[in-house]
Amino acid sequence: MPSFLDLGVPAPLAAVLTASGKSEPFPIQRDTLPDALAGRDLLGRGRTGSGKTLAFSLPLVTRLMGTKARPQHPHGLVLAPTRELASQIAATIAPLAAAAGLRVATVFGGVSQRPQEEALRRGVDILVACPGRLEDLMKQGVVRLDAVRTTVLDEADHMADLGFLPGVTRILAATPQDGQRLLFSATLDNGIDVLARRFLTSPVSHEVDEASVPVGEMTHRVFEVADAEAKKTLVQTLASGTGRRILFTRTKHQAKKLAKVLTTAGIPAVDLHGNLGQNARERNLAAFSADPADGGVRVLVATDVAARGVHVDDVDLVVHVDPPAEHKAYLHRSGRTARAGAAGTVVTVLLPEQRRDVKDLLRKAQITAAIEPVTASSPAVTALVGETAPYVKPAPKPVQQRQPAKKPTQGGRTGQGGRAGQGRAGHGGAGQAQPQASAHRKPATTGDVVPAARRRRRRSSRPQGTPTTR
Repeated sequence: MPSFLDLGVPAPLAAVLTASGKSEPFPIQRDTLPDALAGRDLLGRGRTGSGKTLAFSLPLVTRLMGTKARPQHPHGLVLAPTRELASQIAATIAPLAAAAGLRVATVFGGVSQRPQEEALRRGVDILVACPGRLEDLMKQGVVRLDAVRTTVLDEADHMADLGFLPGVTRILAATPQDGQRLLFSATLDNGIDVLARRFLTSPVSHEVDEASVPVGEMTHRVFEVADAEAKKTLVQTLASGTGRRILFTRTKHQAKKLAKVLTTAGIPAVDLHGNLGQNARERNLAAFSADPADGGVRVLVATDVAARGVHVDDVDLVVHVDPPAEHKAYLHRSGRTARAGAAGTVVTVLLPEQRRDVKDLLRKAQITAAIEPVTASSPAVTALVGETAPYVKPAPKPVQQRQPAKKPTQGGRTGQGGRAGQGRAGHGGAGQAQPQASAHRKPATTGDVVPAARRRRRRSSRPQGTPTTR
């Protein structure tokens, strides 16, 4: 089997790979590196976990070695559909770029753009970007793409699903026509083939079949429960093991709620979804990646925002708490486990009324798995969960500090005029501020004390001889 050096990877970059435990290239890397390192346009197809990131990172860094980009004019550009994927790509490129003396920066929405502007003005050799924010910065004149030598599109099919293709087309049109372009996608539908024909010049195509992807043993299970209550109990049981696991829900609200429910039950969990700011996303991902002995958590509850681009080692179990709407999402969610040769299990939880939809989903995903009626205490579940993690007492909620009462302003009324310290009979003692009179003040009810002076005024206003009633 050829090594990275045999494939043409420079020795300094190969040394970085060796230091991180990557000594043998994956099939997609063996197939694409010779052509990409030679500067050819390339169309690579392979599912998540196949090793695509290194397949384009190595030629990108190699071809830019010895260059230095001017401020605001990057030489390398990687487009990614989500900020999570952009961050992970940048993390993969960073040690390689450091060995080559190159600078890397990310550009995506959901965070302040000022640090991104400052990085571009200082000078960036390789820019990893999401299309939306990059177009904003292009329109503002903060970045220009006329010096880009190599452009990479990663997860192009997902960019199409998210509606990014018009923006991607405009971005590619802004790069030099004679630059190198590497396009990686799991499929060529939704206009990806049109994009490839327009922007790739005599591209070589490489497709990694499922048998050659180092997925270890990915086992698919389908657990059917009787009702919603049984589902809650089963999901909590599946989350209670000692290994890392990702639980996927349909909505942001469900992800947030389930993470809180699990944490309250003594199973620390963090959530990941579109409503979280970038700092919260990074903090929760860091907690999920950390060792529980160092304060990390074993459970991540996420929406499909984590189905691509989130790579955490040793995820033992993926649970489709809510079956996804289509088979692509199923495959990408499932790909968070059994990565790079490791083993993992994928469980889909369904209710009786979801049987037909789940069967259709698995058929389209080309997954064969029998539907198993279970409860949380079934032997199949117990065997899958294995050892239960110790109970972790939830951290107490922070005590809300009571706000001190506002001090009366001059005049004894809050923000109003009047004399301080003048109480009225039956309405508090001396020194108390009196409430402001209101046009909507309710009439006195039985038991209210009416001041004597007011009673005298009322009596004096009656015509003589008018009887009084009590």
